Amino acid sequence: MTRRSRITAYGTAVALVLIGAVCAVVISGGTGAVLAMVLIGVGLVGLVSLAFLEIGLSEDRDRDRARARERQRQVRRSPRPAGARRLRPVRPDRRRGQRRRLR
Repeated sequence: MTRRSRITAYGTAVALVLIGAVCAVVISGGTGAVLAMVLIGVGLVGLVSLAFLEIGLSEDRDRDRARARERQRQVRRSPRPAGARRLRPVRPDRRRGQRRRLR
């Protein structure tokens, strides 16, 4: 998200809240109250949504940095010798909830 789009999104949400407050003061009766409630509600939901979006984007950036660091570590490590074999994990002959097989 670019800086310009971030400012536009937050500005729009704050503008909706302010316009809703002005509608509550200027327009009398039930119409003004309903219009104010809708505009303020949409603006506040937008602000909370943008805050969660920022949190998610920061987590994505952190995850990407961690992956890049891990890739750099893997490149720096020396490769395994040609004769070395990768060990496979040992699997038990039965797992939880399964009956024991007779051979």
